Amino acid sequence: MDAYRRRRLVLAALGPLAALGLLVTTGGLAGCGSRAASGGSPADPVTLRLGYFPNLTHATPIVGVEKGIFGEQLGDKVKLQASTFNAGPAAVEALFSGAVDAVYIGPNPTVNAQVKSKGTAIKVISGAASGGVFFVVKPGINGPEDLKGKKIATPQLGNTQDVALRYWLKQKGLTATKDGGGDVKILPQDNSAAVDGFTTGTIDGAWVPEPFASRLVAAGGKVLVDERDLWPGNRFIITNLVVRTDFLKRHREVVKRLVAGSVAANEFINARPEEAQRAVSDGIARITGKPLDAKLTAKAWPNIEFTDDPVASSLAGGARHAEEVGLLQKADLKGLYDLTLLNEIRKADGKPEVTGL
Repeated sequence: MDAYRRRRLVLAALGPLAALGLLVTTGGLAGCGSRAASGGSPADPVTLRLGYFPNLTHATPIVGVEKGIFGEQLGDKVKLQASTFNAGPAAVEALFSGAVDAVYIGPNPTVNAQVKSKGTAIKVISGAASGGVFFVVKPGINGPEDLKGKKIATPQLGNTQDVALRYWLKQKGLTATKDGGGDVKILPQDNSAAVDGFTTGTIDGAWVPEPFASRLVAAGGKVLVDERDLWPGNRFIITNLVVRTDFLKRHREVVKRLVAGSVAANEFINARPEEAQRAVSDGIARITGKPLDAKLTAKAWPNIEFTDDPVASSLAGGARHAEEVGLLQKADLKGLYDLTLLNEIRKADGKPEVTGL
């Protein structure tokens, strides 16, 4: 029996007490009951505003919401309000304005938030996913030498994929300016718009996350770069969970419950991939009005590793890349990670600790 199924059976046995944050102290249950129980129950009702993207690389929060996993872990004293974004910079602005309390975002927007706030505004509290990003181009493009004069889309200026493309182009001796000039014209746009533009011929390729990369391939494109090939061990963080520092200080028990929900969602995804894929398709359909193609989703799914490890070294690498392409000032990443709550949960499950920077 998989870990997630065992947890559900224990929660069912506990009944309404689980929702009240019953503290499970029996050794045999500590690893398979509601993890959040050990964090206590908030004394007063709390609203947790959570942000994420309608991408396969954000399957962790989508499954957490759609399957009610976050609700189980947060309990009846916490109201979850979910909102969605297309790219990291917009999500960071929502964090800064207080419109969201926690958000799943990529590494480069995370670094930007750290730099802009001088290390005071956010903490990375968990990983969520690694990989799942591709540079898909028209069939006639066979290498960097064929990209001059071409128009390439990324989700948003300064987001994780935008930085990755600009750094890769620079490594290949090609220029790309912030305003769409240079050897290669980069046109930041919504991922769905990029798929439409690729189909109609207004762009020649895109550096995008799943499921949009697979949609571009289905529209006649080919993979020029699998971003995993650019990183040590083929692992790089694509989605991590970030919380506002002030919210973490005021509601630490609630944040622990959120982390527990994130861990449980990844357990569900890894134990039940087909059911998780259906949940993600349903969630994206609810957000965008268009469900995912089941065959495309199944094909794209193995390209992503759903992991609680934030792969911190790759975030630091991405920061250096952003500096080199002129999209980031020198980044001081000291204090960015607070993995204490995640490691408490992992220790209770008999798993090794993960580390930040």
